[in-house]
Amino acid sequence: MNKDLTQGNPQKVLWMFCLPMFGSIVFQQLYNIADSFVAGRFIGENALAAVGNSYNITLIFIAFAFGCNIGCSVVVSQLFGAKDYKAMKSAVYTALIASCILCIILMAIGILSCDTLLHLMKTQNEIMDDSSVYLNIYIWGLPFLFFYNIATGIFSALGDSKTPFIFLAASSSANIIVDIIFVKSFTMGVAGVAYATFICQGISCILSLIFVLKRLFAIKTSGKIPVFSFSLLKRIAVIAIPSILQQSFISIGNMMIQGCINSFGVSVTAGYSAAVKLNNLVITSFTTIGNGISNFAAQNIGAKKQERIKKGFRAGLKLVWTLCVPFCLIYICLNKYLLLLFMDQSSAEALKTGQQFLWILSPFYFVISAKLAADGVLRGISAMRQFMAATFTDLILRVVLAFLFSAWTNSSIGIWCAWPVGWCIATVLSIFFYCRCLSKTKNPNTLT
Repeated sequence: MNKDLTQGNPQKVLWMFCLPMFGSIVFQQLYNIADSFVAGRFIGENALAAVGNSYNITLIFIAFAFGCNIGCSVVVSQLFGAKDYKAMKSAVYTALIASCILCIILMAIGILSCDTLLHLMKTQNEIMDDSSVYLNIYIWGLPFLFFYNIATGIFSALGDSKTPFIFLAASSSANIIVDIIFVKSFTMGVAGVAYATFICQGISCILSLIFVLKRLFAIKTSGKIPVFSFSLLKRIAVIAIPSILQQSFISIGNMMIQGCINSFGVSVTAGYSAAVKLNNLVITSFTTIGNGISNFAAQNIGAKKQERIKKGFRAGLKLVWTLCVPFCLIYICLNKYLLLLFMDQSSAEALKTGQQFLWILSPFYFVISAKLAADGVLRGISAMRQFMAATFTDLILRVVLAFLFSAWTNSSIGIWCAWPVGWCIATVLSIFFYCRCLSKTKNPNTLT
């Protein structure tokens, strides 16, 4: 069901919209968590390290899919809020075509360069073969990743966050079952983990596209709708490209940090691989709520109701801080039991590494969640230069400080300490840009 986010109490409207999105991202993260769980528990420590090692490269592809999602979602939200349904449909078709072309290019690059990227990350010989197998299978599933993200972006733009949640809940639950069957019954190893994700994500993608196109056809418009529009592509690109660059550079930075982590041995790599999945569950949840704030801001910009955006930001901040409390308590007090889902007691160094990572980062979730909420408004009002400035500050600091601190302490703890420093400084910038830009919003393109 389509939802107009420009009407009603901002806090109630935003929470009702964002909570299913939060549920969706939890299930989406189960894909990756399930892969690590099955690899670590049913194959071994090296398999866990291989899946985690490959994950940093897959984040580059996810960055492009995420950027397409955001670009399409924000522009469609603005057009939906302005009730320009003809242009809205044209924007959807344009995004689908452009994403298809981009996906084909990335698949070709990925197939040709994945082994090179693994070597650049100083992947250990013990996990090189499994890392390569997992990554190659993942690359063949990129069309499912891209079109699923476009479909969920459209659903969100139309104010519907419940339908994607249903699809993800079903496919993620199925992925866990198929993972275990492929690994335990068919003894397919790491390849089984990758194929399970490929199959379940493919089914989810196809169903999402069918439903979203059906939803669009139900919206009545008159006259011929352009299948492709360069003007709308440019408008989408203004949002998508900075988002892609942001996520891509973060992924590249994570690959550089991964190389530093790998230099401390397979056990440290395995411990980090488990802990970072738990951390990414939280960060991606906050990012997704930030996307919901983007949709809220974009619809209200399109409807020329700027006064609702500030109230929406405050409501979003309350929501992410409410979620921070249980995450922080669980990750600080119960991290050992969570990490043991991915490994056993014999992996003592890996377990210690994962615990240290979560102890250092989790108290700062209150900080990074505020940044991601402010970033949501900046994207929704098309303030992309400011959004990128805050994001790149965080990334550059984390990468540089990870190498400096690890060399200074001669341990992986120095790497983990770089995260909070980058988060704190970038959050100050994002909040500053939010306060400065909000007063200047007059139309959707003012701040680009």
